[in-house]
Amino acid sequence: MATISVNGVTYSGGRSVTITNGRVIVDGKDLTPDAKDIRIEVSGNVENITADACNSITVNGAVGEVSTQSGDVKCGDVAGFVSSMSGDIDCGNVRGNVKTMSGDISHR
Repeated sequence: MATISVNGVTYSGGRSVTITNGRVIVDGKDLTPDAKDIRIEVSGNVENITADACNSITVNGAVGEVSTQSGDVKCGDVAGFVSSMSGDIDCGNVRGNVKTMSGDISHR
């Protein structure tokens, strides 16, 4: 079971994380922080993370797919794709594509 930290507040469980218009939704539950800066850290494996904008996404484990319009992504192995319109991507093995329009891509 994964643990998901939103701006330092940790929640147990979660397979899917969505950030839309500043709202953070984990498996259908609203976990939106009071702050405008959003930093997500996952310990364990998750299926997908989708964000329109956040400061950073870090996954200490494997993830199915990660997509963000604005924000850096750091993750372990990815079963699908990783994409960011504006942000750096640092990841392990990726079975799908890795794409950023404005940022750096690095592989561990």
